[in-house]
Amino acid sequence: MKLISICPSNTEIVAYLGLTSSLVGVDNYSDWPEDMKELPRLGPDLNINMDKVEELQPDLVLASLTVPGMERNIEELEKRNIPYVVVPNPTTLQEVADSLLFVGKATNSIEKATLVYDKFTSIIRDYKTLSQKVGVPKNIYWEWWAKPVFTPGASNWLTEISELAGGENIFSDRKEASVQTDWDEVRRKNPDVISVVWVGVQKEKVNPKVILKRPEWDQMEAIKNHQLYILDEPLFCRPSPRLLLGLAKIASLLHPEIYPTFNEKSDPLMDSNK
Repeated sequence: MKLISICPSNTEIVAYLGLTSSLVGVDNYSDWPEDMKELPRLGPDLNINMDKVEELQPDLVLASLTVPGMERNIEELEKRNIPYVVVPNPTTLQEVADSLLFVGKATNSIEKATLVYDKFTSIIRDYKTLSQKVGVPKNIYWEWWAKPVFTPGASNWLTEISELAGGENIFSDRKEASVQTDWDEVRRKNPDVISVVWVGVQKEKVNPKVILKRPEWDQMEAIKNHQLYILDEPLFCRPSPRLLLGLAKIASLLHPEIYPTFNEKSDPLMDSNK
């Protein structure tokens, strides 16, 4: 089965299902696993080159509507009669797990999908159990973007990840998935922890000195206690099974006495797929 993925999170789902050898093309932002770099690039996920897609003659295109504007891709696929499915847009970890089953069914790989799904949901249960051992949750500010300031609200997986990691998203009182705020409001909320995951920006390109220079931020608990973390954006901002690695990372930072030490070279979901 010749597959094309036009969204990074879909490419990652394909990898967890052990189907990377079936991929014949991906969008420009698909950067994991490493062997994706050898595949033909079809353009950014909001502007896919459909001529190239058509030339590759896929049996199935894994499309997405996770970002406004992606509907143009769907319209073009329809227009050209290219077979496709739209992977549902998850907002919770359970829905991320469900997307494994969705892609598994679409690619005739339901047995592998069920195996990874079971492991995924088992890990979530383990973290729920560990989170109950946390006496005092730590308040976390997640920064998606700096100017204007965007941060996740209640209906986003980072709020759920915060809770599973023994924390609380300081903007969980806002029901929307993405909240626009400003530096002053963040300062007033005075979080225990600041986690910076600028969407689409590699952590090496985020200069913490810029953040530390914000007006009066040096008076915040997180800054005084050296709890400013620049984290790997792909582990927190993509609706893919790799979110569990993000969970493991932030949990080990918040409560190292309760949660396992994070091992960046280990991925239990990939291990379950061998």
